[in-house]
Amino acid sequence: MVYFVGAGTGAPDLITVRGRRYLEQADVIIYAGSLVNPELLSYAKKDCEIFNSATMTLEEVIAVMERAEQEQKMTVRLHTGEPSIYGAVREQMDILDEKGISYESCPGVSACFGAAASLNLEYTLPGISQSLIITRMAGKTPVPERESIESFAAHGASMAIYLSTGRLGELTERLVAGGYPADTPAALVYKATWPEEEAYLCTLAELEETARVHNITKTALVLVGEAVAHRSYERSKLYDPDFETEFRKIKKSREKE
Repeated sequence: MVYFVGAGTGAPDLITVRGRRYLEQADVIIYAGSLVNPELLSYAKKDCEIFNSATMTLEEVIAVMERAEQEQKMTVRLHTGEPSIYGAVREQMDILDEKGISYESCPGVSACFGAAASLNLEYTLPGISQSLIITRMAGKTPVPERESIESFAAHGASMAIYLSTGRLGELTERLVAGGYPADTPAALVYKATWPEEEAYLCTLAELEETARVHNITKTALVLVGEAVAHRSYERSKLYDPDFETEFRKIKKSREKE
């Protein structure tokens, strides 16, 4: 059996309880060494075989899984953050399907949520935004034209932009062209929840300079939208005393007013 496990945002204690249990039980661990915190490997048992997929091809990764399956061993494929977001997991699963190898997925916490925790943000503030757009700039992996930065910026929603730190000047231009004002609140979060985390608040116009001043060139997340500044939002109806739910009725004293 192969278990695809999300490593979480970086801090080793932010992996899920289930994910840690799988690491402790694994006979073989294949981890994304370029992004996964190596401290997570301390959960592995002493005789566990450990492979760094940063130095491997897809075919080599599958070969390790196939050999482990033949030897009736349990494999954990440890991906950064949440594997379903930019994790390249489906291509592995399709090959495992072809080979008749069973697998399961264990979710993790993606970097945008670690960044929100570090900055104490709420992406979906009433009156400001009720949507979070997760996207990236095109790189070696292309982005469909219908998913351009400009088209998403036109919504004015909260945005979390991955894998784009090296092109912040272009990113800023395209966000502004799409409709965000240049003074839109933004944040640059380097290695969210890792011990070396750095987080900076700025405006969209200041984004590139902020990265330059702090020498941030990769492994950072860009957050954009009015929710970053959490100003002038409306109170949630969820706990409004005048709002009735199936769990809470309007107080009689309020009804008489």
